[in-house]
Amino acid sequence: MRVKGGIQTKKTHKKFLKMAKGYRAGRRVLYRSAKGGVERGLKFAFRDRKARKREMRALWITRIGAAAKELGVSYSRLMDALKKGDIGLNRKVLSNMAAEDPGSFKGIVEHLKAGSLL
Repeated sequence: MRVKGGIQTKKTHKKFLKMAKGYRAGRRVLYRSAKGGVERGLKFAFRDRKARKREMRALWITRIGAAAKELGVSYSRLMDALKKGDIGLNRKVLSNMAAEDPGSFKGIVEHLKAGSLL
């Protein structure tokens, strides 16, 4: 007697059709179309999780650079001074500070200037 894979096939099909929820037309109803759409979507999701990290870092650097320019310091000199001054703030925190609390960002820059690191 041969073994038929009906149960496993139905399980696989259901899995892909569930993942295709929200897609339009046949992509949500037809297994072959849904499978293609879901696999493509997962591929983009994987790629873009990496890309988002790069984009966010670029945004942080731009924000820090703009805030530093207003205070008469270049981005690279500021980052060098932070490293030499042993101030362990990362780019995300500095960017947040520059955007939401310019006073404390200015305080850090003034502290570095006072310590003659800038």
